[in-house]
Amino acid sequence: MDPIPGLDLDQPPFDLLDAPSRERLQASVDLTLHPPGSTLIEAGQPSPHVLVILKGLVHAYQPGGQSGQRPFGDYGPGDVIGVWAVMVGRARLSYRAQTDTLCFLIPSALFHRLLADNPTFAAYFNEGMASKGRLAAGGPDHGEAAELMLIQVADARPTPPVRVNADITIADATAQLHERRVDCLLVEDPAYPEPGIVTRTDLLEAVALVHAPLEAEVGPLANRPLVTVDTSQALFEALIAMTERRIERVVVKDRGAITGTLGLAEVLSHFTSHSHLIGLRLGRARTLEQVTEAAQGMDQLIRALHAHGARISYVMRLVSALNTRVMGRIFDLVVPPEVRPHLCLLVMGSEGRREQLLKTDQDNALVIADDLEWDGLEGAMERFSQALMDIGYPPCPGQVMVNNPAWRMTVGGWRMRIVRWQRQTDGQASLDLSIALDARPVAGNAELFTPVKRGLMALGEDEVLLHHLARATLNFDTQLSFFGRVKSGDEGVDIKKGGIFPVVHGVRCLALRHGIAETGTFERCELLAERGHLAATLARDLQQALSALQRMRLRTQLAAIDAGGTADNFIDTGSLGRLDRETLRDALHVIKEFRESIARSFRLST
Repeated sequence: MDPIPGLDLDQPPFDLLDAPSRERLQASVDLTLHPPGSTLIEAGQPSPHVLVILKGLVHAYQPGGQSGQRPFGDYGPGDVIGVWAVMVGRARLSYRAQTDTLCFLIPSALFHRLLADNPTFAAYFNEGMASKGRLAAGGPDHGEAAELMLIQVADARPTPPVRVNADITIADATAQLHERRVDCLLVEDPAYPEPGIVTRTDLLEAVALVHAPLEAEVGPLANRPLVTVDTSQALFEALIAMTERRIERVVVKDRGAITGTLGLAEVLSHFTSHSHLIGLRLGRARTLEQVTEAAQGMDQLIRALHAHGARISYVMRLVSALNTRVMGRIFDLVVPPEVRPHLCLLVMGSEGRREQLLKTDQDNALVIADDLEWDGLEGAMERFSQALMDIGYPPCPGQVMVNNPAWRMTVGGWRMRIVRWQRQTDGQASLDLSIALDARPVAGNAELFTPVKRGLMALGEDEVLLHHLARATLNFDTQLSFFGRVKSGDEGVDIKKGGIFPVVHGVRCLALRHGIAETGTFERCELLAERGHLAATLARDLQQALSALQRMRLRTQLAAIDAGGTADNFIDTGSLGRLDRETLRDALHVIKEFRESIARSFRLST
């Protein structure tokens, strides 16, 4: 059958249909003309058709506002409208033709059949922005790659657990490993509520390095607490856990009960990632030059994970785990062992939130024990900052770095600074406080950070401070026109100022107000929703929006680097495909709604 002129079934979302569905669609679709001012669909009402615009301009309105309706967006050729009205029987928006508008009409019964016969097509509409973002990630092998990233721990076939008593000897435990063909044992000890774990390496080191007799009991060698993953978690999360904890085996639980163990080799058999090689080289590094060499593969790792469709939140967490190891190794090389218990290295900004991708700048600080006297502190911190620059981390434009005395203070000094932040509400003080609120310890003595963190969290009780702090959420325009189209300047859309920052900072302020100590935006969103401080749908949409924007920014930055340019935060909307443009617009609409909720919550004037 010849295709109807103008109905392009090779464009999203119709390219997701199978051949029989395309034939049915071609045979049943009709064409209609809507004059200017006519209503195509009314909010709150069902629609007998899904409409695909062939020619013309349609404006969409949300119920509400002083006039009873608020502009939401405009739609033109190729856009699909009325899906919600057909799927749930009630439209969320009203659609009115602004010019003579030609539309293809897809009968509701046919549309429901298309959804039933084509799961990927249905996912495009059912799962909203998250699904669109995954489908738009692109690449001929994206479908296979997306499935790979959804593999669960249970699918990796964990090794059944082998349990022994704490009084078993090293010799007998080694025999058990050999007989059962496993690499680890779970050690049961009445003194502990949960078992510990002892690996083949633990037994070997006890005999070869500590010279423990073969008759010694394994109980003292067991490692606790267990690092666990659930069978329902994504396998990629097991890889992140191993990277963060610098271990090669985790314990698997199913509904709270231990069901097996999972080794690094089993996990890596499912991935093309070389993160384990980076971690291995970091563990072996004995000089700053060797650390630099080990970290050279970070950008290549990010490229590989991105190309294979890895979820952006997983990529950020894995990169953060490796960055933490890089910084921890440098810290250990520049600070003598006897001094380390008196210092705590902090990372802040995107690194503190575990949302770092490509190297942007350094955001770090130091907490110093009040009684430390060490003449080598300044030189060590200079070497630390320089080593990060050698690896590829540019200096922070605001000098938020450990080589700046303003960001390395005693515990008492940090407490005094927190008091000043509470009293001062100017731009620089708010900026510095925002940076500090995302701080997390990565090396040294983490206990030194505890009183500092406690002081920071106490600021959440000061509504005046929160009011001034939250105002920054409204500083940058969401870059949507009056009718919801994405506004793009000569350089493109600033995806950080107009999109990422309002989400990160708004969620940060809500978390501070409600006593949520986690630093990651995704974790903060989930906890705010769980505790009833953020609507569950908005929390979900914010996480999806942030993932979509981070993915687009990364792809654009990688393309800029490949072209010999510099990675920045601007996206050329003209270079985006239809699906990415729609995802970008959806994300910015979510952020606009969130900014409005922040303005109401903190009583800010817009």
